[in-house]
Amino acid sequence: MPPTPAKKACYMSNSRPNVIVFLTDDQGYGDLSCMGATDFRTPHLDRMAKDGVRFTDWYSNSPVCSPSRAALLSGRYPGNAGIRVILRGHRSTPGLPQSTTTLATMLGDAGYQTALAGKWHLGLTEESRPQSHGFDHSFGFFAGCIDYYSHIFYYGANQGGPGQNPTHDLWEDDEEIWRNGEYFTDLIAKKAVEYIRDMAARDEPFFLYVPFNAPHYPMHAPEEYMERFDHLPWDRQVMAAMISVLDDSIGKVINEVDRLGITGDTLSIFTSDNGPSRESRNWLDGTLDPYYGGTSGQFKGHKYSLFEGGIRLPGIMHWPGHITPGVVSDTPAASMDIVPTVLEAVGIESSQYEIDGTSLLRHVTKNEELSERPIFWEIGDQTAIRRGKWKLVLNGQLVEHADPISEVHLSNLENDPGETTNLADAEPDITCELKRLAEDWRAAIEKRWADEYAETGEENRTYRMV
Repeated sequence: MPPTPAKKACYMSNSRPNVIVFLTDDQGYGDLSCMGATDFRTPHLDRMAKDGVRFTDWYSNSPVCSPSRAALLSGRYPGNAGIRVILRGHRSTPGLPQSTTTLATMLGDAGYQTALAGKWHLGLTEESRPQSHGFDHSFGFFAGCIDYYSHIFYYGANQGGPGQNPTHDLWEDDEEIWRNGEYFTDLIAKKAVEYIRDMAARDEPFFLYVPFNAPHYPMHAPEEYMERFDHLPWDRQVMAAMISVLDDSIGKVINEVDRLGITGDTLSIFTSDNGPSRESRNWLDGTLDPYYGGTSGQFKGHKYSLFEGGIRLPGIMHWPGHITPGVVSDTPAASMDIVPTVLEAVGIESSQYEIDGTSLLRHVTKNEELSERPIFWEIGDQTAIRRGKWKLVLNGQLVEHADPISEVHLSNLENDPGETTNLADAEPDITCELKRLAEDWRAAIEKRWADEYAETGEENRTYRMV
């Protein structure tokens, strides 16, 4: 039920904002109309961008989902958060370490209500689940993907071996539930709206994390959305349909915030976890050809690659009355920046936590320039760094499990955002400096991993696509 006028007035007097973080799954840079898509529209996210700030140079902290989610929730690089690769989906899979403090825990300790509706993918054992990482309530699944209608985790079931059987994976507050036949993106929206109504009726501010699994495979969409795009090739048709359901679902959440009169008291953030998938399993028919439904826009690479297409993604911040509407920022930013930005917005001292990100609050509310800083990435044998206009990729891969296309690749993103020209030989001083910085950073990650996570992080050692 909506809050009573008295409770609403009490709530509105609270100076600490509510926080909503929307996350999509395998959504490329070019798959929003405000980011350049022309064959379908995303009006709700377009509105969010128009009324807030849209980042052109926003990055995930990993080109795959479990590490990028760990970074978003902790404010740390994935290796410092204890998750470096995609986690398995069986029920004995450990995940996010208890030593890694999440935004939910930080805000919960400050009196916030906390809830999650969507995909977790940070471990299935009890100590790894949302309730063990600061969430008062959670609804969704724990593995990397599920059937959108049966909510069964099928991945790997045809490979044999222990733990490979199909497994039902839908939970609410750590209790298994069944909602067979209901489209999961719709279920996320319904539960998110329910959580908002419940939390807004109380005097304490809230944090709502809404990690959608769309448009991650399996490629499922309701018939009415598929019919809307029946003029497109099937791979693009189902992508457009899935993202349109997702956009409508985000619209339902935003509209509920408006209806409750708490829009000006709510900081909302939107991004994706990594670039678009080209995995052949997206086809759903045994076709081994790479999938072409998602797009990274003008950028090279996709999911798993440390070239821009794998890590540069849509990024939107929305907070009416605080963020100047219609701003487009080309300042490099990353998902690990969400935690320190939120902490500053709600008045929590971030220095008490281990955080690698930088607060963007004054940039988005006062248009202050950020000091130039390097941002780093690592996955498998790949390592990358961006500093200013320069981007260096070591052992860069375009396709998972394939050989690197070059050992050292330097790009000037200001002139060549598609990373088409390798300037490593033409700019030896810059190449040498960035290579040293990247290798030193990677060495520190490897040392910490060996010292701190060697015994508990076995699940994080082997790369897999899920």
